Amino acid sequence: MSDSIITVSELTRRFGDRTALASVSLSLPRGAVYGLVGANGAGKTTLIKHLLGLLRAESGSVRVFGLDPVADPVGVLSRIGYLSEEHDLPGWMRVDELIRYSRAFYPAWDDGYAEELRRMFALDAAAKIKNLSKGQKARAGLLIALAYRPELLVLDEPSSGLDPVVRRDILGAVIRTIADEGRTVLFSSHLLDEVEQVADHVTMISHGRIVLSGPLAELKASHRVGERVATLDEIFVTHVR
Repeated sequence: MSDSIITVSELTRRFGDRTALASVSLSLPRGAVYGLVGANGAGKTTLIKHLLGLLRAESGSVRVFGLDPVADPVGVLSRIGYLSEEHDLPGWMRVDELIRYSRAFYPAWDDGYAEELRRMFALDAAAKIKNLSKGQKARAGLLIALAYRPELLVLDEPSSGLDPVVRRDILGAVIRTIADEGRTVLFSSHLLDEVEQVADHVTMISHGRIVLSGPLAELKASHRVGERVATLDEIFVTHVR
């Protein structure tokens, strides 16, 4: 069995005259933090929508856990935890109601872990979702995405517009813990300094094309600035100028 949890081969997607993805190929190893970086509109979210089965490949192929996410959405989505920057949660629910509601959809839901996450994120069980701050909604969404211990955690611009404390929670306490347990994280962001803190492997995408991909340590070692190791931001500027 392949160690790759995601395999994308020559994936192309167009919206009218615009090419959103152009012959994209990548392989996501199991048990690592995979950073997908690029400017807003580069194609990151379009790629993630293909992985979730929300878009069908016009050409090429997408496999997640060896399955086609369009042909077998239940087999794929039941093993993925997903959080996007919208944090779209039912505002009329309380936090405890959201937890009970979400639990019904996931046989592997871990009540003890959900409560541990609620306390870690300082979420009031009786608070209405609509009254939570943006950062608290992000924490609530992350709780739902994590509580059934998914094999793959997909974070699409999760830190956008959030304060540094919430970013630290997501990037530090959560992402590395997931990877250390042997599960896999796909972390999409245009905030390169955040990706640099946590990623094992980085793929840079620009105008729908992958311009650079590899283990972060190797990418930094091969882009030295004199005697100094380049930052991810400097590498990005070099390739996506």
